[in-house]
Amino acid sequence: MKRTDIFNIIEYDDEHQSRWSTVYDAVMLVMIVASIIPLMFREQTLAFIWMDQISVCFFILDYLCRWLTADFKHKNVKAQVAFVIHPFTPMAILDLLSILPSVGVFGRSLKVLRVVRLLKTLRLFRFLRYSRQIQVLVKVLRKEKKILLTVMGIAIFYIFVTATIMFNVETGEEGSAVFATFFDALYWATTTLTTVGYGDISPVSEVGRLISMISSLFGVAVIALPSGVITASYLDELREQKKMKEEKSEETQLERGGD
Repeated sequence: MKRTDIFNIIEYDDEHQSRWSTVYDAVMLVMIVASIIPLMFREQTLAFIWMDQISVCFFILDYLCRWLTADFKHKNVKAQVAFVIHPFTPMAILDLLSILPSVGVFGRSLKVLRVVRLLKTLRLFRFLRYSRQIQVLVKVLRKEKKILLTVMGIAIFYIFVTATIMFNVETGEEGSAVFATFFDALYWATTTLTTVGYGDISPVSEVGRLISMISSLFGVAVIALPSGVITASYLDELREQKKMKEEKSEETQLERGGD
């Protein structure tokens, strides 16, 4: 098998999508799930150990294949440079960190085992690569990142302003402070803005309750705005992909008709 064939299988591409690529993604998704199941239990049985080892073998093979075809992935640099920089890309580092805990790199102490289990949870992020639906969502987020970052900036600014006001204004009974630290005020402002409101910290003065009401109303608007933007952009992306598939199908039929 040629390196180009391997690359077309392991890398998602709308133009070169093949049946083998779909099968490969499905197998890798199954392996990710199989590697995560043992982390849901405290005791590790022989079956869990085998599940972990088998899935890691697939992860290692995937890692090596991606390194082998790094020059196709990083087309903006020379081939030699692509092979060097690939292990230092974010996804490659993530892949390596999710593999190392299962190949005996770390020790067996209790603290180390906790770190190992934590690193294994990084395998969940591999869904970003193999799930087509998640890839579409990531593409939408990149497309609308300016609007989303603007909304996030407004939300952060409002949280700090609200927290500062409440930290200096809100007092409890006999003049005692409701917020012991500024972090408590930030925590309260964040939960209020997101309309979660755990209720463990709440204002008692009239001014504090008024600010809380305004913050909750503002939070509804802040949460609704990016949701609408993402939904509209996501639907546009799905329509665009559907249109591309239809055009590709028509081209294929014309080529067959010409033959």
